Amino acid sequence: MLVKQYEGQGEILDDLEWDVKSYLTLGGAMHDAAVTAWGIKGYYDYIRPISAIRYMADKGQSSFPDSVNYHPDGITLIDGYIELVTPDDTMNGFFVADTNKIKLYAWRGPDYIDDPETDAAGVGWILAENWWPYQRPTFVTPNFAGYVSGHSTYSRAAAEVMTRFTGDKFFPGGMGTFLAKKDEFLVFEEGPSQDIELQYATYYDASDQTSLSRIWGGIHPPADDMPGRLIGMEIGNDAFDKARSYFKSNTSSVTNIIAEDILIYPNPIIGGSSFILQIPKSSDQAMIQVIDLSGRILLSRNLQNPTEGQKLAFDINSIPSGTYVVRIQGEDYVGNGKLVIME
Repeated sequence: MLVKQYEGQGEILDDLEWDVKSYLTLGGAMHDAAVTAWGIKGYYDYIRPISAIRYMADKGQSSFPDSVNYHPDGITLIDGYIELVTPDDTMNGFFVADTNKIKLYAWRGPDYIDDPETDAAGVGWILAENWWPYQRPTFVTPNFAGYVSGHSTYSRAAAEVMTRFTGDKFFPGGMGTFLAKKDEFLVFEEGPSQDIELQYATYYDASDQTSLSRIWGGIHPPADDMPGRLIGMEIGNDAFDKARSYFKSNTSSVTNIIAEDILIYPNPIIGGSSFILQIPKSSDQAMIQVIDLSGRILLSRNLQNPTEGQKLAFDINSIPSGTYVVRIQGEDYVGNGKLVIME
């Protein structure tokens, strides 16, 4: 059972506080993982397995320079997995047109499936030029660069966040599970052939399985995986530390801050005119800001010794039409209001 203690310590948080803090932290980590992984993908523009395998196989084999169909950029032969088609091979047709081509012992692909509800392609020898990753036929392979693996980067960042956020590397109850029901889970062929329960003791275990799934499915080579995991480790911890700085900051000076309603009029207001703000509470000093919905401060004004009930006018000539937040913050209060500027 999950005990909702931040970093596994202190008081138990209510559901709302737990959700807000966890989603902010995890969402920030996922955002940073996306920016990092896709920046690297764009920089390297790295090949996917389907392109690499078919390209090398089209060149030939690179294992035996004195043998047939040799090319230094060809594919390495491995007995039982990657071989040359022989003249008497059952894969050859009547005119033995495929002799000396590369064949692979692999998942045979969607060409062997008529009805995904009842058929399974299974594993067997196929021509390398027809190799598919283990995916549905409408999803041949991702249409963006492989290096680095987004699955590895995202999942490892998330594992770091969850481990630190909960204060425990283990799943609640000591085990996380996922059940793939017999003949119900796969969508592009019948399967699995029996119920499969995946088990994860730690968040890192689940992350590792996420990474490996892309290798086993033929979406990534191993070279894409480990760099993504290492990057995710750094991102997850940095994102957690950033979020923690908001949660764990010294709040002694703001524990008595009061949220005040503020009066703004006229509202809505015509662009190019002024609005009036009424000071909700006396203070030695205060700051008034107009902020757009992306967080940019468009207007800022410091006040000295504002008094409760005081009315101040603010010119908005330079602010375009739209919806804005008007904020006033004194020494022991803060107030927010919505301002609508019309054309």
